[in-house]
Amino acid sequence: MSTLENEVTFRKRTELSQNLEAQFHSSSTEFILITDHRTSKHKSLEQLEATKEANDQSNDTCCSRQCSNLCRMKTLKKRLPILGWLPKYNRSDAFGDLIAGLTVGLTVIPQGLAYSGVVGLPPQYGLYGSFMGCFVYVLLSTCKDCTIGSTAVASLMTYQFAQGSWQRSVLLTFLTGFIELLMAVFRLGYLVEFVSGPVSAGFTSAVALIVCTSQMKYILGVNSDGVSFLQRWISMIGDIGHIRVADSCLGFGCVALLLAMRALGRLSIGPKDATQRNGWQRAVNHLIRFVGISRNATVVLATTVLAMQLEAGGRNPFLLTGYIPPGLPTLALPPLSIEPQPGNATAGIAPVPGETFLEMVNNLGYGLLIVPLIALLENASVCKAFAKGKHIDMTQELIATGVANIANSLFSGYRSNSGLARSAINNASGCRTSMSNLYIGLVVVLALSFLTEYFCFIPRAVLAAILISAVIFQVQYQIVIPMWRSKRSDLVPGVLAFVTCLVLPLEIGILVAIAANQLFILYHAARPKVLLEQLETEQGIQFIKITPDRCLIFPSVEFLRTMVLKSGSRTTLPIVIDCTYIYAADFTAAKVISSMVDDFRSRQQKIIFFNLKPSVVSIFEGLNTRLVLCYNMHALSQELSSTGLDRSHSLDTLEEVARGVGPDCVSTASTICLASS
Repeated sequence: MSTLENEVTFRKRTELSQNLEAQFHSSSTEFILITDHRTSKHKSLEQLEATKEANDQSNDTCCSRQCSNLCRMKTLKKRLPILGWLPKYNRSDAFGDLIAGLTVGLTVIPQGLAYSGVVGLPPQYGLYGSFMGCFVYVLLSTCKDCTIGSTAVASLMTYQFAQGSWQRSVLLTFLTGFIELLMAVFRLGYLVEFVSGPVSAGFTSAVALIVCTSQMKYILGVNSDGVSFLQRWISMIGDIGHIRVADSCLGFGCVALLLAMRALGRLSIGPKDATQRNGWQRAVNHLIRFVGISRNATVVLATTVLAMQLEAGGRNPFLLTGYIPPGLPTLALPPLSIEPQPGNATAGIAPVPGETFLEMVNNLGYGLLIVPLIALLENASVCKAFAKGKHIDMTQELIATGVANIANSLFSGYRSNSGLARSAINNASGCRTSMSNLYIGLVVVLALSFLTEYFCFIPRAVLAAILISAVIFQVQYQIVIPMWRSKRSDLVPGVLAFVTCLVLPLEIGILVAIAANQLFILYHAARPKVLLEQLETEQGIQFIKITPDRCLIFPSVEFLRTMVLKSGSRTTLPIVIDCTYIYAADFTAAKVISSMVDDFRSRQQKIIFFNLKPSVVSIFEGLNTRLVLCYNMHALSQELSSTGLDRSHSLDTLEEVARGVGPDCVSTASTICLASS
């Protein structure tokens, strides 16, 4: 609702009975909180003083308030969420979490072995980063469905910056964990809001295709060099003559089998209403769902037994995973340097040059900033998927993810994030609390302790098939049609993110896409919608009303100034700027407005600012600008009826106004003029 009060009726030149109030109704106030602007000059200036005093007091009490909040039990429960749900934990919760943990654990093991190939590390490193983070997540996670471990995005980003070095991978995990804690301290979780949905979808889709491409070399058995999507495909096509037929048949066959088992897990028999099914129907449906959920472990187990039998008979045609060290990794600080290693020309092993700590950090480069930001984006998307409308505390999620990765690095694990696929399985398996992460971690620990001697017989093509069948569904093609129907321009940053991440190195592609998306936002911010109307009072005084729809900030103020000057140059009528929706301004805007007011004064033409909020008025106090302000209809009518531009009755200080000195039009220390009833 417009803030012009229905005290004086205006009329258009062509429709004298038209109420001006209706004209001001044409401006929408959706999403803008409008306060009561029926203020006198004294109340408006008192608001300015009260705002200043409140700001001064808030600066003094902010530190003390933060210190006191740290000692409250509410804050402790907020930062240690287990204290909130553990006292209410019961046997039913424990059983649900146990089933979910065991089910997800069977998925984590083959995925961890497979994702380590994306990072360019031996298979055991994928498991090293899959148990400590789960233990930490039990204590610190706010989303019961979320699980933490190796993901396509985390693995690919680690490879981009660590380049297959386990020392750099572990150090990257350690340092980015601390950076996430710093982001939590400074409450930077809101940064995820600067990445739009189309950019996120384009980036995720590109990552899915890049991961699939990185695994094709294990299925085809060919060489794959390069860092980008196109470079790898060009390299594989050039080496297609060395394709391994057995691995290709096994790999593509496992992809088809996994997709079929996934589809099978979504089927059910009996009535759609679960309460109407009999006992054997419920049992069969549970069995079908378990087969679909445990498809990765089932395929790995079957192919491993097959490979063991063929290996024992000396007829194994598959490329196997190879030796994996048994037992848990040793607790130790991340490597702070790389010792030089001689190469072996016979075995085709290149020499490894030594690096100091500073050289390692320099080689990681801006990955120390990119990796935490991308991780924040991925974790936020997973949490939102299972939030069910509840508030997500991204600061707490930053703490949980940061501490989890620091813990991973102490056991030689590489980067881990929340994974959507695993979290979906966790949710579908009936998890009740974050305790399911404990059982996931225990499954991985048991596998490292007792099953590593069998992992060496897992065909690499099978692990690649597991990864491809998992990430292929992250290609978000389904949002293209709804986006086309709703707002087609949003496709531009999404497609740009997708293409640049495929053609360019991943970190450069996402930065280009985010930058382009911000340019879109700045362009729209620099072009506000402005409503122009020619009105007149009952006394026949005509004027031009200009209503901008947003705040005065540096991208948009020049555009508004041009609009106002063009409107003013075509007529000698007074200009009234309805400032109802101008809720913020900056110094650049204040300078431009000052210049605009001087232009109007030089040609003896009135310009009046109606309903300019006190918080915005205070921004003009540091400039030598004389603005005529009106806060109600009577004051506006009085100002339009007055003759002359100069105010002979003006005051210099707020104190004189408070004493009631002077007439209706006054000025503050910055010579701002206020018209009042």
